[in-house]
Amino acid sequence: MTSGPIFFYILIFGKYFSHGSGQEVKCSLGYFPCGNITKCLPQYLHCNSVDDCGNQADEENCAISFVPIKCLCRDLQLDCDESKLRTVPSVSSNVTSMSLQRNLIRKLPADAFKKYHDLRTLFLQNNKIRSISKYSFRGLYNLTKLHLSNNRITFLKPGVFEDLHKLEWLVIDDNNLSQISPLTFYGLSSLILLGLMNNVLTHLPDRPLCQHMPRLNWLDVEGNHIHNLKNLTFTSCSSLTVLIMGGNKINDLKENTFAPLQKLDELDLRNNKIEHLSPYVFKDLKELSKLNLSYNPIKKIHANQFDSLVKLKSLSLEGIEISNIQQRMFRPLMNLSHIYFKKFQYCGYAPHVRSCKPNTDGISSLENLLASIIQRVFVWVVSTVTFLGNIFVICMRPYIRSENKPHAMSIISLCCADCLMGIYLFVIGAFDLKFRGEYNKHAQMWIESFHCQLTGSLAILSTEVSVLLLTFLTVEKYICIVYPFQFLRPRKCRTITMLILIWIIGVIVAFVPLSNKEFFKNYYGNNGVCFPLHSEDTESIGAQIYSVTIFLGKKFCIMSLFTQRLQ
Repeated sequence: MTSGPIFFYILIFGKYFSHGSGQEVKCSLGYFPCGNITKCLPQYLHCNSVDDCGNQADEENCAISFVPIKCLCRDLQLDCDESKLRTVPSVSSNVTSMSLQRNLIRKLPADAFKKYHDLRTLFLQNNKIRSISKYSFRGLYNLTKLHLSNNRITFLKPGVFEDLHKLEWLVIDDNNLSQISPLTFYGLSSLILLGLMNNVLTHLPDRPLCQHMPRLNWLDVEGNHIHNLKNLTFTSCSSLTVLIMGGNKINDLKENTFAPLQKLDELDLRNNKIEHLSPYVFKDLKELSKLNLSYNPIKKIHANQFDSLVKLKSLSLEGIEISNIQQRMFRPLMNLSHIYFKKFQYCGYAPHVRSCKPNTDGISSLENLLASIIQRVFVWVVSTVTFLGNIFVICMRPYIRSENKPHAMSIISLCCADCLMGIYLFVIGAFDLKFRGEYNKHAQMWIESFHCQLTGSLAILSTEVSVLLLTFLTVEKYICIVYPFQFLRPRKCRTITMLILIWIIGVIVAFVPLSNKEFFKNYYGNNGVCFPLHSEDTESIGAQIYSVTIFLGKKFCIMSLFTQRLQ
């Protein structure tokens, strides 16, 4: 008899506890239950990326369309760029791509992405991330690309990427990383690209860098502060094909530094502090097709420096003075199609290379001594007019009656000097015709030849004598006009003496550079027209000093002379 009421009470209490468990909690219209607790919250708090229930119930099983304000979703791709987020948002666990660029995230806590097992790409560039927990990326077994550029990361804990077994791209450019360890990359067995550009790394690990990423194909450490490379650094990097180390402070390359990199296709060492290259530093790089050594203070390149680079297609030596340059350096590089030098004249040492830059010095090109059609035409027009015009004046002057014989002598002397300029231009035009279409094959031979030296000397002789004679004639006229009654006009003897002195000075100025090759180097071979222009040439300090003395010192003296006369 008592069993019926007891059973009835059991049913009532069972129903009461069932309600307490939250399994059948009923909330008012506009509210939703918090899972297994008797708590109801307003509907607008559902899936707002904030744990309002306290047990994450309001953020579970959310559709990806329920995302934070200012975020966009396209299928399973979440875009929260520039949304002023300070933490990683909580959204549907089935997202495959998450972009959180240009936000205010300062740290990545443990398990920040643990529930996103399907995530393939994660973009965290341009935040303010300083701290990354060792377990921040735990659970991201399918992640293939991770971008952490432009943050404030100073240190990466060993094993921080250990769950990223499928990661192929890891970009940590523009941070404050000062050191890295091979253990940092533990677990990255599929990594292909590693970007560490523009950090503050002072050295790479002494132990094998690729120990835990044997498939690494691309390594970029440009813009750091790396001083030297150890022989063990690249021991395990046998799959590496691209190594970019430009903009560092590397000052020494040991002979076996690149020995393990037998598959390397591109090596970039531009803008470092390298002064010396071992003759065999590149001997193991049989597959290398692109080498950049530009803007290093390299003092000497060995004749056999590139002999082993049989597959090299591009070689960049911009900004390097190659004092011992010779064709022997580049002759073995039969596959070389592009080469880049500091000076156009160096192209003559690699005549078999299809593309050489710079391909002009403003005057000559690879094909022609005179690059422009205007130059080629006017060199003949000006040389003809100059030569014939001055010859006509010289021939006709004796038949012109003149009371001032000394002045007539000065004019004839000036015409002779100008005739030399006509001869100079005629010679340049003739050699331009001779080398037409294949100047690069003859450029070096031409600028080092006696013909070029003599032609340049004639040009300087003509220039110097003409300027000095014009100065002399101007002073003479000035005296005649200002002091007409003081009998200060130069006599015939004095005029002849001045003319002889001017020509002696001109000859000395023009031919002194030919007297000492060690001091002046190739003074007249600075360009294809054999005229000394050393304003930016650093090869010969002697040539620079001489040019400054002649071109500026002479003008200063002339201006001083006129100033004194005017006073």
